[in-house]
Amino acid sequence: MSNRSAVKDTSIASLTPELDALAAEAMAEWKVPAVTLAVVQNGETVLLKAWGQRDVEAALPATTETQFLICSITKTFTATALALLVDEGRLDWSKPVRDTIPEFRLHDPVATERVTVRDLLSHHSGLPRHDWIWIPGDLSRVEMLTALRHLEPARDIRTEFQYNNLAYNAAGLVAERVSGQSFEEFIRTRLTDKLRMPVGFSAEEHAAADDAAVPYLVERDDERRRSKFFPIPTTAAGAIVTSVAAIANWMKFLLAEGEFEGQRLLSPTLVREMQAPRVYAGAAAWEEFGPSHYGLGFGSFTYRGERAVGHSGGWLGWSTLLRLIPARNIGVAVFTNTGGNPVMSILINRILDHACGNAPVPWLDRLRDMRRKVLAQQKSDEAARPTERKLNTRPSHDLADFCGAYEHPAYGRVVITQDADNLHWAWRGTKAPLSHRHYDSFQLPYVFGELNPDDLVISFTTDRDGNIASLSAQLEALVADIVFTRVAAGDCVDPTFRIACVGRYIRGDATHVVAEDAEGQLTLKIPFQPLYQLRPYQGATFAIVTLDGYRVEFRRGPAGAVDELVYHQPNGTFIARRAEGDSRS
Repeated sequence: MSNRSAVKDTSIASLTPELDALAAEAMAEWKVPAVTLAVVQNGETVLLKAWGQRDVEAALPATTETQFLICSITKTFTATALALLVDEGRLDWSKPVRDTIPEFRLHDPVATERVTVRDLLSHHSGLPRHDWIWIPGDLSRVEMLTALRHLEPARDIRTEFQYNNLAYNAAGLVAERVSGQSFEEFIRTRLTDKLRMPVGFSAEEHAAADDAAVPYLVERDDERRRSKFFPIPTTAAGAIVTSVAAIANWMKFLLAEGEFEGQRLLSPTLVREMQAPRVYAGAAAWEEFGPSHYGLGFGSFTYRGERAVGHSGGWLGWSTLLRLIPARNIGVAVFTNTGGNPVMSILINRILDHACGNAPVPWLDRLRDMRRKVLAQQKSDEAARPTERKLNTRPSHDLADFCGAYEHPAYGRVVITQDADNLHWAWRGTKAPLSHRHYDSFQLPYVFGELNPDDLVISFTTDRDGNIASLSAQLEALVADIVFTRVAAGDCVDPTFRIACVGRYIRGDATHVVAEDAEGQLTLKIPFQPLYQLRPYQGATFAIVTLDGYRVEFRRGPAGAVDELVYHQPNGTFIARRAEGDSRS
């Protein structure tokens, strides 16, 4: 046997038959309708493949030009766009975000002044995900930026990796402010057009494509169903739509450290800076992998001793993965149109094992076994779910007392209504019936195919006087429950009633004067105390703005006129009566 014939064939083409079989088996197990794959090596596209159907109901086959939402692979584009501005001297990403966006605010004023653009790109701002700020899709990019000031951090700045799509929304706005272009226009004119990459950014652009993949979801019963296309409003975090054939050019550009077809677009130094491990992101789940780190828009780890960089992407109906091994000058990307599946990893790992001359790791067998154990555990968990409830309890109030609007300055408004013997929830375009869980806690249902916070438990709380004052929900797991304060309702919001409250009230030998300010709101003057502002609370009760827990209630007498001012204070309830001759109807 010659030496030539003894050399193992590590060309990607020789692996194609095995990939066909592996893809078919993995797709069947995870119920994935379509998979597309691109491999680039040494500056060339060496393999483009498509398996399955981009639209099952219409029996339309996937092609290498099929359009997929690539989700968080978009972050590699956002970081690179900002690197272009750094390369030109128009941006210093080591400087605070406020240098570019003066209105940028975080909940922590110290973090507000210190967070840099690099902190945004490396998920190092101290903010946890807070994804339910952007998921409903009803806020603009600027509104999402404004919401940041009302979001509780989970850690101090630069102490822990915390993945955050809202930070990338802010990073996209930095690109817009510096470039003077929209994020979409900047990405196209400065990157994707030069790389001959057709891209879209919206549901409309996806729907207009001749070769668009349909997203599918696998339900809890392990049945696959067609889904809507849910756009990602944090555009810079995950909204790019493109094909695997186009993403091949992106991988060529990255592996060439900023050059494409002889044209240098970005300095190699900045490409290396983006891909360098910056923030520890987590331990490896398998012995073949090293610890995971995050750079600027790129994840970094080792696979079987080889340094790898790239990014994954996941959303409702989509799972994507891009991985590069720079030392081997090879990159692989896989797109699928089903959320939460590992088919991309199975295919990519097999290709990299082959390209590096390593014996294949049985990833399909490992992950299939894990999946089946998880499904079995889910059935056990579902059977145990009812025991989470405290049995034989009832709400503390009539259902009508829970009804009303509740607000949070970032998370928006929840409206609770009653229909017969049930409460209903409506929040930023979502709506669902509530089932009583126990005491004053209620639970949202699992709703397939809708942007609904499935199984979310909401709990109502009362104030000192027994009124329903707020509701709370765990919309972000890493901080305290998000509290929505009840919106004022009743007589207190009626201008006519407020006018009827104006006057003098006597308690002991002191005269308490209620007046109306220029904005039609009530004020209260007590002798030897400052002038207090009163703000509507509930019913006929007003809160004293600067005294937490202090409220005043106005009561009507038998004739219908307001004749009593009642102080509700932490130390008791006290009554002042309208002065004689100062009656109002």
